[in-house]
Amino acid sequence: MSPVATQHLDASHGTALSKDPHVSGKASTPDTEKLVINTIRCLGADLCQQYKGGHPGTVMGAAAIATALWRYSMRYNPVNPDWINRDRFVLSAGHACLLQYILLHLSGYSTWTLDQIKNYHAPTMDGIAAGHPEIEYPGIELTTGLLGQGIANAVGLAIANKNMAATYNKDGYPIIDNKVWCFTGDGCLQEGVGQEAISMAGHWGLDNLILVYDNNSVTVDGTIDICFTDDTSAKLRSMGWHVLEVDDGSNDLAAIVEAFDQAKSFTGKPVFINIKTVIGIGSANQGSGKVHGAALGEDDVANVKKALGFDPKEKFVVAPSVYDYFKESKARGEKDEKEWNELFRKYTEAYPAEAKEFQRRLAGERLEGWENNLPLKAFLPQDPKATRQSSGIMLRSVVPQDNSFLVGSADLCESTFVNWDKMVEFQNPKSGYGDYSGRQIRYGIREHAMVGVANGLAAWHKGSIVPIMSSYFIFWLYAAPSLRMAALMKLRFIAIATHDSIGVGEDGPTHQPVAFPLFLRALPNFNYIRPADAEEVAGAWILALKDSERPSLLSLTRQPVPLLAGTDRNQVQFGAYIVHGDAGEVPDITLVATGSEVARAVDTAKLLSDYKVRVVSMPHMGRFDQQSAEYRRSIIPSSKSLVIAIEPYCSFGWAKYAHAGAHMTGFGHSAPYSTLFEHFGFGPKNLAAKISAWAETRKSSQGWDLPGVGEFEELLLHQNQGH
Repeated sequence: MSPVATQHLDASHGTALSKDPHVSGKASTPDTEKLVINTIRCLGADLCQQYKGGHPGTVMGAAAIATALWRYSMRYNPVNPDWINRDRFVLSAGHACLLQYILLHLSGYSTWTLDQIKNYHAPTMDGIAAGHPEIEYPGIELTTGLLGQGIANAVGLAIANKNMAATYNKDGYPIIDNKVWCFTGDGCLQEGVGQEAISMAGHWGLDNLILVYDNNSVTVDGTIDICFTDDTSAKLRSMGWHVLEVDDGSNDLAAIVEAFDQAKSFTGKPVFINIKTVIGIGSANQGSGKVHGAALGEDDVANVKKALGFDPKEKFVVAPSVYDYFKESKARGEKDEKEWNELFRKYTEAYPAEAKEFQRRLAGERLEGWENNLPLKAFLPQDPKATRQSSGIMLRSVVPQDNSFLVGSADLCESTFVNWDKMVEFQNPKSGYGDYSGRQIRYGIREHAMVGVANGLAAWHKGSIVPIMSSYFIFWLYAAPSLRMAALMKLRFIAIATHDSIGVGEDGPTHQPVAFPLFLRALPNFNYIRPADAEEVAGAWILALKDSERPSLLSLTRQPVPLLAGTDRNQVQFGAYIVHGDAGEVPDITLVATGSEVARAVDTAKLLSDYKVRVVSMPHMGRFDQQSAEYRRSIIPSSKSLVIAIEPYCSFGWAKYAHAGAHMTGFGHSAPYSTLFEHFGFGPKNLAAKISAWAETRKSSQGWDLPGVGEFEELLLHQNQGH
């Protein structure tokens, strides 16, 4: 891209921003438009300078882009920010949130008062103008900030629109026909998650998605040329996108609006609009990294105001004519929603069944009686089955009949058992592989974007879509930032993570997780569930579907595990419960295990015949921690019983519950799973011998010499070093 620092503003801002009557209309003139855009620039400079922090550069450089979006191009209703057929706007370049806040204020969102925006970077906990946009507040579709996430989120929103339209629209009744606008910068286009999502959108022909590129050619370190010389427009064309370009995106409002109008009219492909801008335009440091993430300084702010015709001594100035300029947007939004409400009323009369389902989904409700569709324990396979297979049984019991579920996989559909009979794939209808009504999404080998997309699906209208995704457990590491964002936004999805331990076997240590579960357990507002057998898998599905405020990941085995006599789906919700031993007596030894090791713990307990042994299954540490102290002590009596944890992951975190543990202390190895469990010390005979020998060292005349804080012992420390 050619340098942009040569563009400038003089004191009169002599280049007319709009000579196009389509833009100016009756209510505005080029001078008014100039005032509006310069007002946004000065607000950006003032608001960042107030607390000497923030990102003024994009606010100033992209003010014309934002004006075009909120004044002319997007369909929305500030009076009802949740109107279902509104256009969605995603700020992937989340550091530019101040630009969005200002436009939400100017366009009439009552929550976004000027006083609220003045709290940007303020030393307060009460404001809503956060340093990156947050989903909780009106007009903000998703929390963004980690670069590239927003592009994936926008693709998810576009998929949701396409799927809802294909499912419910009828001839003459386009109840869903909105667009998704995503504002991106240089950083988002460099991130892998952004590129993965762009590839997906091109493949699916998501022509309801418009990606607006604020091409200021500057990152924190300086000019983008030092690290990135891709021909971005050519790349996007090769990935199946329409491409438009605007040469002077900081000044030429008419050209921007014209490009947006063209983008809305294109069909068959998503649209990428490459708009060249000058970051921090008008500042002494315009076009440089200095204006990206720092206040301009008092002198520079004053100079900018002088150049734009503002009084340097006055701050946060918004002329009445600026508010008047946006009144038409508010009136237009109210009119659009009123017309849609009438359309939907007629739709309800013409298609009552479809309207009822549509409204059920908007209410966040599943089909009545869904839980009863899960097979009871007596009807589950009685022979050993991998928990990934058991999960498939649950999925096929609830998903096929409920359009709320959008299922997908990172190239592992059948292996992770997320397929079902007569499923239709979500595909570009021209591909011949499916259509937009399909609910099986082939994400390809793009785990990170898969979860970012799912966050967009879940956020489309919270509760109306339940995304389900799958991959091998180790590959979920690629998606960790998106998992974290889902937890932060309180979005529900179900992640199917199979091949979850050294039980992977021959694929070896590259595919055998030993540490990743620690991150998932530590992640706030996240359900990491490791069920022991098919019965607990049912409980995991129930927990995940009933928890509308958290994402859930089900950690599942490749290898078969037996259906245990003591498991109970209704107990999974408590996080841990007794599966073996007399609950009415205090045990000498308590074995606490998760997942496939619960069966090994039960077998070990039977070998420890000299002791009273209890086995506790702990499918969900976080849920157990939420129970009362009385309940927790009744399940794990650590003040009276020796407690040993058994799990083929690293032991970090287990000292909270146990005195000792059998865990992995290195990476795995390549061999059949049965060989590996024996080699690394998880065979019941070895476990019984290790536990018995250790227990003997803890005997005292008063009973047990229970270890204290910091005395957790690794029982397999010298046995399972692995790689």
